[in-house]
Amino acid sequence: MNYKKTTLKNGLRILTAPMKDTQTATVMIMVGTGSRYEEKNEAGISHFLEHMMFKGTKKRPNTQVIANELDSIGGTFNAFTGKTKTGYYAKADAKHLDTILDVIMDIYMNSKIENKEIKRESGTILQELSMYEDLPMQSVDDVFEELLYRGNKLGKPIIGNKKTITSVRRKDFVNYMKKHYIASNTVICVAGKISEKKVRSLANKYFSKMKSAEKLEIERVEENQKKPAVKIKNKKTDQTHLNLGVRALHNSHEDRFTLSLLATILGGNMSSRMFTNIRERQGLAYYVRTETEAYSDVGYLMTRCGVEHKNLTKTIETIMKEYRKIVKNKVSEKELQSAKDYIKGKSVMGLESSDSVASYLIDQEVSRKKILTPEEIFKKLDKVTTHDIKRVAREIFVPEKLNLAIIGPHRDNKKLEKLLY
Repeated sequence: MNYKKTTLKNGLRILTAPMKDTQTATVMIMVGTGSRYEEKNEAGISHFLEHMMFKGTKKRPNTQVIANELDSIGGTFNAFTGKTKTGYYAKADAKHLDTILDVIMDIYMNSKIENKEIKRESGTILQELSMYEDLPMQSVDDVFEELLYRGNKLGKPIIGNKKTITSVRRKDFVNYMKKHYIASNTVICVAGKISEKKVRSLANKYFSKMKSAEKLEIERVEENQKKPAVKIKNKKTDQTHLNLGVRALHNSHEDRFTLSLLATILGGNMSSRMFTNIRERQGLAYYVRTETEAYSDVGYLMTRCGVEHKNLTKTIETIMKEYRKIVKNKVSEKELQSAKDYIKGKSVMGLESSDSVASYLIDQEVSRKKILTPEEIFKKLDKVTTHDIKRVAREIFVPEKLNLAIIGPHRDNKKLEKLLY
């Protein structure tokens, strides 16, 4: 992977990644802030601001003008908000690079954020909140992170709540941007069939006068769990949705590659242990997957699935059995190599497009300020042994790190807690 990093005097970073075998270009801007940086009265403002960025600038006065300009060149554009980062991007035929650069930079630097649009958009976000509540397969993630990180900003949902969504005003957005939308906290990445010289020239034109300041520190998580924990969101649903997992590793931990392989072996694909046992052999679930999530200070591994209400206990017992099995018995060399080959193959296929390359580079730069190429990651994966898998499994799969989150018509926490020992 060929890329260059340029840092302006104010601290803003520019990543350029020319790609020979594509006819597209992607522009992505990411800022290192999200719901984890919000005060109580700002809950959801990161996500709300993401919406407001597309409501108009002086040059492009409203949403329709922005959409028309990008639609007219066949471009795709969107934005996303996480707990620690927010991103804005556009992708189009490379001959329209100047246009997508200008649009994305313009909305990032010059959005008007008018009160009339704030009031209008709050209704849209309330509908998004209601939609999310009707998707327990997704919202169970919030229940799980609230269980792990209760009392910390990391445990709060990204979208916020009805009270803050309806009460936020323009001055609140302006104050939030002054704290977080600063040069040293901003990265722009442009990938595809591009002129690096042109990209750096335009980026310097737009961002050289952007103010810089010290990035605010996060409220770190203090993990002191002593026993398994269960959190149930009692709700009438057609299925019971559950996340069962353990506290694990932060995003720069040296064992994170081992953990990734461990998750792949357990439930990362259709030949994994969880998929084979829970779906294929027992028919307990349609979807089942083991995943990892990592932040700068904490992280976790968890298995998710949706099952019939009557099969909840049986499913938990099956997941726990697989957790115990991988602690007790070494995985085979063949199974480990298969997991390595799977991750490598998915990575290579996933980096064929300009938007995936931009996302790959900018995410690492914002999260760790250190980019590893696919080749460097593959070397680290190759060094992982079956002994490493068992060692990490032993460290994380212990009762005092186990957590279970459920959405469904259930109430008996104590009964479920007993299944986690």
